[in-house]
Amino acid sequence: MKESRRKFLKIAGVSAIGIGTGSVLTAFASSGSKEEKAAQAAGARFKHRAESLKAGHWGMVIDTRKIDADLAAKIQETCHSIHNVPGIEGKQELKWIWPSDYKHVFPMQTNPYVSEQLKKAPILALCNHCENPPCVRVCPTKATFQREDGIIMMDFHRCIGCRFCMAGCPYGARSFNFRDPKPFIKEMDPMYPHRMIGVVEKCNFCDERLARGQMPACVEVSKGAILFGDLDDPDSNVRKALRANTTIRRKPSLGTSPSVYYIV
Repeated sequence: MKESRRKFLKIAGVSAIGIGTGSVLTAFASSGSKEEKAAQAAGARFKHRAESLKAGHWGMVIDTRKIDADLAAKIQETCHSIHNVPGIEGKQELKWIWPSDYKHVFPMQTNPYVSEQLKKAPILALCNHCENPPCVRVCPTKATFQREDGIIMMDFHRCIGCRFCMAGCPYGARSFNFRDPKPFIKEMDPMYPHRMIGVVEKCNFCDERLARGQMPACVEVSKGAILFGDLDDPDSNVRKALRANTTIRRKPSLGTSPSVYYIV
């Protein structure tokens, strides 16, 4: 007990003089016990975050011309498998990214003369990580919040299941766990936390991969059909694609300013 108290005071003293979190954890991990090794591992994770990908405002460009049904299915499968999205079918289906059709994804931009190719193309839908997100404004617990780099995050532990964010999202990009999702996950990926019954989930732009210096999984498997980069950087890949192509966003008249653009 005295030894534990001494270690606690050691941490408190180091924190008081302003040493960073990683140093505090290193100070705690001194004798090699199980708890101290865990602290060392946590310190290593903080150190690893120095290699994370950063941006002023993350954005995505999806080239609908390059995505067929097979590629759309592969993108969805990859995203769902690494994020432990349960395979529940029917009305209680959960989805982070999914293929739909043009008239449902862009109901405000459809017209009688849209090409047959575009009408039949699988259009990938996901959270738009809006600049003005209504989901964030209506959440009573701040379980959904906007980061400085534009990503709209979900804190599963703070979610109380009120589903106000689902009502506030005009894109249907959020799913609710009506039942325990674990029995519906074929193979649990330990790199991402599984959810519990009664919480909302959605795409997070692969925040956990960005923290490890990796691009979102959908970008890696898209064969160049999905670009991801800094919208604040005029020399980024997404800004170059936006200058070189005609793009549209979902439901622009709502004023949410989505960060996901589509080349059509």
